[in-house]
Amino acid sequence: MLSRLGFPSIFLVFILQTASGVARYHHGLVATVGYIGIGAFAAVYIAVLNVLTLWQLTRFWALYPMLIVICVVEIVIAHQYAFSMFVFIGVPLIALRGGRAVPAVAVLTAIAFFLPPLIPSWHRGIDVEHGFSTALILLAMFAMFGVINANRALLAARAEIGRLATENERNRIARDLHDLLGHSLTAITVKATLARRLAATDPERAAIEIGEVEDLTRRALAEVRSAVAGYRDVTLAGELATADEILRAAGIEPDFPITLPPVDATHNEVFGWVAREAITNVVRHSRATTCTVRVDRTWIEIRDNGNSKPGTTTDVGSGLRGLRERVHALGGQLTSGPALPHGWTTRADIGDQPQPASSTAPNATNTSSQTTSTHPSTSTNQSTSTSTSTSTSAGDINASPS
Repeated sequence: MLSRLGFPSIFLVFILQTASGVARYHHGLVATVGYIGIGAFAAVYIAVLNVLTLWQLTRFWALYPMLIVICVVEIVIAHQYAFSMFVFIGVPLIALRGGRAVPAVAVLTAIAFFLPPLIPSWHRGIDVEHGFSTALILLAMFAMFGVINANRALLAARAEIGRLATENERNRIARDLHDLLGHSLTAITVKATLARRLAATDPERAAIEIGEVEDLTRRALAEVRSAVAGYRDVTLAGELATADEILRAAGIEPDFPITLPPVDATHNEVFGWVAREAITNVVRHSRATTCTVRVDRTWIEIRDNGNSKPGTTTDVGSGLRGLRERVHALGGQLTSGPALPHGWTTRADIGDQPQPASSTAPNATNTSSQTTSTHPSTSTNQSTSTSTSTSTSAGDINASPS
């Protein structure tokens, strides 16, 4: 509760202006009543914020009129200095009703402007100072709660996108595994049944059928391994498709290529990592309205039109450090910094140098494992080639009846 109400409660310091009005116009018992009323107003305001945060509307409407009653009493005692309480009366209403609180805000502003000249004993004209300050602060509250509601909607949209993406991926995996294994397992079942029937009458034919079952099992195992390795791959096209949804949910217009140029498979994976990290930073930090991605066979560039300006410096986070390691592992360069006239640019350039991972030497398996331990970014493709080169031996082990 303290963390939830601590920040809004800080602004109660502004009702000290009401206390100054009490001290200016009254002394003795009336002043004491005024000070007690100020304390009661602060306590009721905190209680109103608490029930509003918990969305207990019945208790809210039981407490909220008390703010108005105490404010009326303070106007009698502190005169125009009590108008500072109008802000605390308007804020809960704006938080609850949004745009429908405009009439109430208009009434509070009109009272601040025109009540003083209507009370002759105050000897004051139209109170421009309190009227304008009340109007401006309450209008700012409209904007602040608009941002809060937009952020809530954005978080809800992101959660929904994540849920749908997870559900779609689950369905895709189930569909692909069904397609991969359905035919193979059916054939294995049929041939195993046939081999069992032939075992007593035709052992040679049964042995042939068992051998075919073994081949089918190895083939199905290789297909499953290949499919699972494919699920772990990061591709540029896949990352841009996901980024398009995330950027639009964040209110940022994506400007992506309609078609992607032919990119080397290894470059494609690294470009996918660069796009993922750079676009995540755009959504989190840039406050941009557009995000542009340009890509060629050997480079990719992500740029936004956010609030960064030339000369801006930022600490390099672990995400960019990881990207730099991935790009350097391929002999390339990663640059990230402010763009002209404003915004941020992240660019990865990878030359056409031959890569050790493409080696076809007999010791390629050992080289692949060493490279994987040094550069995690290339582990997926290398482990795929390693599993392919050892699929026969693994198939023998898994197919054996041990």
